Amino acid sequence: MGPGSTGSTGNTGSTGSTHARRRAVPWVMLALWIAVLAIAGPFATQLSDVQHNRAIDYLPASADSTQAAKIQDRLPGGESTELVLVYHRDGGLTAADRATADRQLAEISGTQQLTGTPEGVPSGDGTTLMYPVASTAPGQDETKRDTFVEAVRDIAHDTGGLSVEVGGPGALATDAGKVYNSLDGPLLYTTVAVVALLLILIYRSPFLWLVPLVVAGVADFLAMSVAYGLNQVFDTPVTGQGQGVMTILVFGAGTDYALLLVSRYREELRRVERPYEAMRAALRGCGPAVLASSGTVAAGLLCLLAADLNSSRGMGPLGTVGVLCALVAMMTLLPAVLVLLGRRVFWPLVPAFGSTPKARRSLFAAMGDSAGRRPLTVLAGGAVLLGALALGAFNLPGDLKQEDSFTKRPESVTAMRTLADAYPERGTQPVTVLTPTGRAADTLGTIEGTRGVEAAERGRSGAGWTEISVIAKAPPQSAAETATIKAIRSALPDSYVGGPSAQEIDLEHTNARDRNVVVPLVLVAVLLILIALLRSLVAPLLLITAVVAVWGASLGIAGLVFGPVFGFGGTDPGLGLLSFVFLVALGVDYGIFLMHRMREESLAGAEPAAAALTALRTTGGVIASAGLVLAATFAVLTNMPLVQLVELGFVIAIGVLLDTFLVRTYLVTSASVALGRKVWWPGPLSKRPATTAPTVRERPYSRMRG
Repeated sequence: MGPGSTGSTGNTGSTGSTHARRRAVPWVMLALWIAVLAIAGPFATQLSDVQHNRAIDYLPASADSTQAAKIQDRLPGGESTELVLVYHRDGGLTAADRATADRQLAEISGTQQLTGTPEGVPSGDGTTLMYPVASTAPGQDETKRDTFVEAVRDIAHDTGGLSVEVGGPGALATDAGKVYNSLDGPLLYTTVAVVALLLILIYRSPFLWLVPLVVAGVADFLAMSVAYGLNQVFDTPVTGQGQGVMTILVFGAGTDYALLLVSRYREELRRVERPYEAMRAALRGCGPAVLASSGTVAAGLLCLLAADLNSSRGMGPLGTVGVLCALVAMMTLLPAVLVLLGRRVFWPLVPAFGSTPKARRSLFAAMGDSAGRRPLTVLAGGAVLLGALALGAFNLPGDLKQEDSFTKRPESVTAMRTLADAYPERGTQPVTVLTPTGRAADTLGTIEGTRGVEAAERGRSGAGWTEISVIAKAPPQSAAETATIKAIRSALPDSYVGGPSAQEIDLEHTNARDRNVVVPLVLVAVLLILIALLRSLVAPLLLITAVVAVWGASLGIAGLVFGPVFGFGGTDPGLGLLSFVFLVALGVDYGIFLMHRMREESLAGAEPAAAALTALRTTGGVIASAGLVLAATFAVLTNMPLVQLVELGFVIAIGVLLDTFLVRTYLVTSASVALGRKVWWPGPLSKRPATTAPTVRERPYSRMRG
């Protein structure tokens, strides 16, 4: 063989060796993921074990009620579990009813370790008799608390037309724990079902939808492992609400990233013969935008670390873990699986090498044309509409009370409702005061002399502190009771005031503080990332303004339906902050896809208006599909039994839909057309002289077709 032949043979061998190595890469990646999951598996299953869903676990460490609870833990017997037994008959209690109550209370006292002897308090109308019951035996152990509550309920049961209910803070905590413990399964199954249905409709393939769904499940499993590790190493708070939102983010954001990657991969398969090379091109094309968008979401969520409220602060790391695990899985495991499955995974719409997709006029092309013809008119109309919707926020109900936190009322809530009706002018929920033991007598006198106090009783002492139980004259969590608690705190600066009502006051104050701190942090963090990515000041400010407008309109829609339609008795104090963080981070996420493409077109020489319209036309399908998936995953929360989750899911789902089909398509595009090159000020694109733009090529990564 001559030299030419030898060289040819060598090149062929080298090429074959290269292809062999590249074919091995997906298998290596798959093996690495299997190893990671094998290591992470034991930790993922333990995340639910470190959940804490007591009211005190949501409060800030600096709050009065938190300090009171910590001191209670150090008292003899630890934290007290307080219950209220409610005996009620509509026509009035009989002598036999009172005898039944006495027998049941005697049995409870004989079988449970109670603090003190329960004494009945009859209502003025003679229909109700309540017995405050407390025990320090459970301490901080939630399992022991639940056992105690259920044991009391087994004894205190209805009989002969007499209604018997167990309420109070301890029973409420037990019922809340049952709800939180029941979230994981239904939340996961419902989320998977919703995402699966949408992917089947989007891809129109009997196989393709399953791949990103399975990868999202793997990402969720990994996220639980990482979250458990953070809890063990850094003691990050884990609540049922936080874990639920993490799962939603994994499936919502992860599916969004999968939509972008699969769309680009499909198009690259028409230009590139080998799946491995097509995937490399797809990752180069959409990878930067996905990395930037996920980084923006993570940065926004991490701003929650500045919150003083434990539940909000813990949700920051959990949400960030969810987004980053989704990113890693969708950018490594998903490509490997798709390459290994080859083109056949797209059946029946297999993208053949060298083929051209059928040209068709899309909805987003028509929307872009209408926005391009009259950009100022469209912009003004959209701004007026969003402003009008935002006015509905003034109709949001007041702060949510603990008893209104469930969509279906458990026994503890119905018991408190019975008490509220039977004792309309009397407190039925104790307020706890922890005072230095040396000043206990003076403190008791001060409390008894405080306006609005019905009674005060000295209780346990230990570790230098004494517990005083206070009953207010006003009903729980009413304005009058709130005034009484504030008066006690003002009169006793060296003491701590706790209990459910005091906790609600601290929640409200802390949420107000967190809004003032976290909201500016989120805006600054996201703005800086956008400036670095888009190399402009105007475009980032445009996107920030848009997402803030969406947030206001979403809260406005919530104000129109929460009370009148859903019948909610209040609004979660943390709704404003959490919905702001999620909508700003996730809304800007989609804005990055649009503006990044617009910048790409401008760099290719397109005129500003043409770049904006091309960006909308080519990214609209993917953004719409991604927005629908994300909105649907958050909408899953509206089927949960906790009002806080329903409200959060509703506001975010509505906000994502507004952002996807109104703000991102019409308003941002119209503003970009109207501003022209000024949208890129002060970057170099704003100074480029106008030239005749070349024919704008359809960059494939963002056209969505099934």
